Amino acid sequence: MGSQESCIVPLGAAGAEDGLVGGKAAKLGSLIQAGFRVPRGFGITTKAYEQFINKSGLSDKIAMELGRKPLEAMRWEELWDAALRIRSAFMQTEVPETIAVQIRQALAEHIGDGAVAVRSSAPGEDSQQVSFAGLHESIVGVKGDRAVLDAVRVVWASLWSDAALLYRRELSLDPHRSRMAVLVQAVELAECSGVAFGRDPRSPDADRAMIEAVPGPCALLVDGSVDPDHWTMERTSGALIEWRPGRRGPDGDEPLLNTQDLTHLLGVLSRIEALFGWPPDVEWTGLSPDMVVLQARPITTSRPAAGDERGWYLTLRPNLRRLSALADRVAGELIPELESEGTRLAAHDLAACTDAELAAALLARAESVRRWKDIYWDEFIPLAHGVRQLGRYYADAVRPNDPYEFVGLLKSVDMIASRRNQAMAALAERLRANVSLIKAVSGVRVAQADANKTMWPEMVEPLRQLPGGQEFLDAFDALAAEFMDVMYGSQRLLDRPDLLLHTVLELADFAAPTDRSAMLDQGLVRLELEERLFDAIGPARRDEAAEVLRVGRVSWQLRDDDNLLLSRLESQLDRAVAMALDRLRAAGRLGQEPRRTGDLVPALATALTDSEAVLDLPTATPEDARVEILSQDTPRQLIGQPASPGLASGRVCCITAGEDIGRFRSGNVLVCDAIQPMMTHLVPLAAAVVERRGGMLIHGAIIAREMGIPCVNGVARAVEQLRDGDLVTVDGYLGIVTVGPPEFDLELA
Repeated sequence: MGSQESCIVPLGAAGAEDGLVGGKAAKLGSLIQAGFRVPRGFGITTKAYEQFINKSGLSDKIAMELGRKPLEAMRWEELWDAALRIRSAFMQTEVPETIAVQIRQALAEHIGDGAVAVRSSAPGEDSQQVSFAGLHESIVGVKGDRAVLDAVRVVWASLWSDAALLYRRELSLDPHRSRMAVLVQAVELAECSGVAFGRDPRSPDADRAMIEAVPGPCALLVDGSVDPDHWTMERTSGALIEWRPGRRGPDGDEPLLNTQDLTHLLGVLSRIEALFGWPPDVEWTGLSPDMVVLQARPITTSRPAAGDERGWYLTLRPNLRRLSALADRVAGELIPELESEGTRLAAHDLAACTDAELAAALLARAESVRRWKDIYWDEFIPLAHGVRQLGRYYADAVRPNDPYEFVGLLKSVDMIASRRNQAMAALAERLRANVSLIKAVSGVRVAQADANKTMWPEMVEPLRQLPGGQEFLDAFDALAAEFMDVMYGSQRLLDRPDLLLHTVLELADFAAPTDRSAMLDQGLVRLELEERLFDAIGPARRDEAAEVLRVGRVSWQLRDDDNLLLSRLESQLDRAVAMALDRLRAAGRLGQEPRRTGDLVPALATALTDSEAVLDLPTATPEDARVEILSQDTPRQLIGQPASPGLASGRVCCITAGEDIGRFRSGNVLVCDAIQPMMTHLVPLAAAVVERRGGMLIHGAIIAREMGIPCVNGVARAVEQLRDGDLVTVDGYLGIVTVGPPEFDLELA
């Protein structure tokens, strides 16, 4: 774009310039030319966006972020990370002055000093085939030149949001060809707003139109803050088919629209359909005859095509109001209830149950696990977006060099896994201080490796006779009871105290390098980061920032706690399954050892209550079976995402099942599908971490960064391609795992 070429198109002149001003602005321009009332404004063309990214080097940054691996191979967490880094880069890059001066002039000429809405208007954004509605950013109530320029950058960056990238991937669209225009309009304040559909989107073949209205701005309807009045009407005659009032309290029974308003809206819908040739989805504000059209686009089908996930992608941008309510419900009601349920099940004396009572307990526990898994997906998982909302909010306001600086705001949040890891470290310290005891415990570990786990009580009995032995075992048992009643894979960890003892002994033997703490990027302390955020936001929005921070911290805490508490229910179900199997085995009714899964429950319950029932149980398979790749087939280098900086070499230990925890030694490179809350206590022992699952906010990445341990994640088929005992070098700066001896001296790196 030449320096003198305008990047501004007045809205009334936008017309059919979809490729230049985007679909949203082009349609509104056509409406203005056809005589409709539309808020005054202007479009910022796609050429301005192209100049912004090309002259600043952002185009290269985008190409690098999306070129790490094929888009279709990137998990959502990896896409979110890429989107955050791109957004952060956009917010750190000033709008070129040649563009900024034109935007300032357009604001003065077309709008004046009032508040504006800054909205996305990408080419093809709202077509009859594709709808990006809600996937790109729109910011309402922006005041001042500086704030408008900031909002323009946010809208530009939203072209690369995780939700938009996922939707483009689904539609097989090339993201590198995407461009963004921006629509800037004066905010219209009216007593009533809403949406109207030229055909009922639920039954597009029926001769019906649908209208919804809320008091105040249309945003209250779009984001679900207010329940709308709803009308269904015949298109041709205008006859009322149905009116359903919104829930607005005791004073909200009167319809928001009268007959004249409804008739006017039907006329607007009919005229827009005649203009564009398709039944419209219209956003409007105000009452007739002063009603204003805010947006018009084709109606998208009410029933998405098979595999269309746009509805799910929209959940990736939940609003603060919904997240706040969800945080209150999860933290105040669901988590305490889940914790209480686990405590209740653990206290139940199953050994005292009759067979019929045990059968009932089995079925009840299986139902409890099913119910809480549904809650996990429906309510716990959505709350995890609170952390990501905080990340975007902080990056937009503070514009730090490190887009993950916001993680410092989450330090010191109390979590079950943190308390467990601290208790294990304290137990290891007690063991380290007692030379005779640590030698005896080492002997127990060696003996346990060749013994049946049922011999545990008699093997630890000699420890009680040693100075400090009884106190150590009491603390060990208390730690196990409080924290290890969980499942890892198909292994109930409370049934394997030897695995816990092994880890405690490794922690006791492990001497961290004296400079390890120096490797940590301490950054700013939590309170300083808070003040940075509040200063950047300003006094008028301090309460909003405080709520974003609160929700982010609740989300951060519960991202671990919900996993561990749900795993306790699974552990208690497994306890009941094991007892049922023991009884059937003792009665001679159990043949080949079955596989321990929830699928066993109905058959076990029937067998316990019907001695004539024939047992048909799934056969056990080796838990640790996995595909082995011959070393000559393993690439010399595996590429992933650099998740925690540093360089380290070590022998691989793949963790795929509970049994593997007992093989992990300090200095090993921990290789797994993904670090789970049940196994985070292993990370301090690791020389480095390699995970298949990618993302900068998953457990392994966060803990590795906190401890200064190199981490590479997003490594495809990591567990299959790396074998136990392989010597590897993990480069957490570049995201590379090299198999074989390092090609450089780590002491000089």
